Amino acid sequence: MMAHYTRHLSKSQATCSMHVMNRVDILPANLIVPVARVWDRQWLLLAAGSLEKRDYNVMTVGWGSFGVMWGKPFVMVVVRPTRHTWQFMEKSTDFTLCAFPEEHRAKLSYCGSRSGRDGDKVKATGLTPVPSRVVSAPGFDEAELVVECRKMYFDDLDPSRFLDPSLESNYPNKDYHRMYFGEIVDVSGSPAWA
Repeated sequence: MMAHYTRHLSKSQATCSMHVMNRVDILPANLIVPVARVWDRQWLLLAAGSLEKRDYNVMTVGWGSFGVMWGKPFVMVVVRPTRHTWQFMEKSTDFTLCAFPEEHRAKLSYCGSRSGRDGDKVKATGLTPVPSRVVSAPGFDEAELVVECRKMYFDDLDPSRFLDPSLESNYPNKDYHRMYFGEIVDVSGSPAWA
């Protein structure tokens, strides 16, 4: 059963938000993800850290997976150790993934091509961070899907195990991704995702 997800915005938050999404609760087992489209063409915004402490970072991700592991619904994301978000993933117990409508493509492009070391990407794009319901990392009002995850496993890619030698070309700097498996603990989204 889905219930409407409502939140209370301050007047300034409501004014700043270009388009606040009307999301509903989605049971993780009922989440419908067009996997190839969302990772390859739509992208997702990964957030790690604490909204309450104002100590978090975001980055756009285009590689990962959704599935079931150890009997739990999960998301797997990859982050290079050279990315500013890596340190937030390392010290945090959770993260969020948010999908946005096409109208926010330029903002996602910005968040994927700039480093949080050099400035506040959320402020620069005008996205509206909001508290998640379960985890400490923020969601975003403009998102059409907010997936809240609790980290449960990580591992580093080992280039000696690449069965396809062409994969090495993704790592000219030898900065191999760390994989993070996050149990999906809460989902809200537009009804199309359920």
